[in-house]
Amino acid sequence: MSALTQGLSSAATEMEATAQSMTAIANQTSKATEGISAQIGSVQQATGHAVSAIEQIARTIAEMSQISISIATAMEEQGAATAEIARKVQEAARGTEAVTGNIEDVRQGAGETGAAASQVLGAAQDLARHSSDLGQEVSTFLQGVKAA
Repeated sequence: MSALTQGLSSAATEMEATAQSMTAIANQTSKATEGISAQIGSVQQATGHAVSAIEQIARTIAEMSQISISIATAMEEQGAATAEIARKVQEAARGTEAVTGNIEDVRQGAGETGAAASQVLGAAQDLARHSSDLGQEVSTFLQGVKAA
């Protein structure tokens, strides 16, 4: 039995060494699991930050899209306003041409009226001379009739 006792004692010692090794391995596994859990937590936190950043980028892109639409609409309205201004300027130019033509007609008419007025003045002066001459002739005739 002594060999049996010695064998059991040796087996117990080996079991104790194995148990200590397993405890050490369990402790190492526990520490490794804690490290992995901490790393997973860090990755989850970083993922949350990345998701928040991506959401903010998406909101910024949506805002930029709205701004682009507003700018395009304003440019379209400005183009229409510019076209309307150009049309009005063309109308004003045509009106100015018509006024210029009318002014030329009035100038020409005024020139013609001035020439006619000069002719009428000349005729009136001739008539006044003839009237004076006729008056003198009538006077001379009447004096001749009285003397006779």
